[in-house]
Amino acid sequence: MPSKTEKRIKALESEINKIRYRNKSVEGNKAWETSYSRRLLLMLFTFLAIGAYMWAINIQKPWLNAIVPSVAFMLSTLTLPFIKKKWVKYCWKK
Repeated sequence: MPSKTEKRIKALESEINKIRYRNKSVEGNKAWETSYSRRLLLMLFTFLAIGAYMWAINIQKPWLNAIVPSVAFMLSTLTLPFIKKKWVKYCWKK
């Protein structure tokens, strides 16, 4: 029969494993949020949505005109990490 100490050690090991699993999940989410794959997909979906909308309302050259907002969106995602670092450094208080 396991002692109280052994049970406590098992419980702590279980908690550590849960924290490790959670950390892996958080790391994966962070990697996805900052990945160029995500940014390119968002740019593509933005382009398709705006292009389809412009096509539906009969704008001339809808697919060509959809490039500008898509590129603007991509540029905004590239500047956000820089702004975030500054915000965390100077504005965020625990």
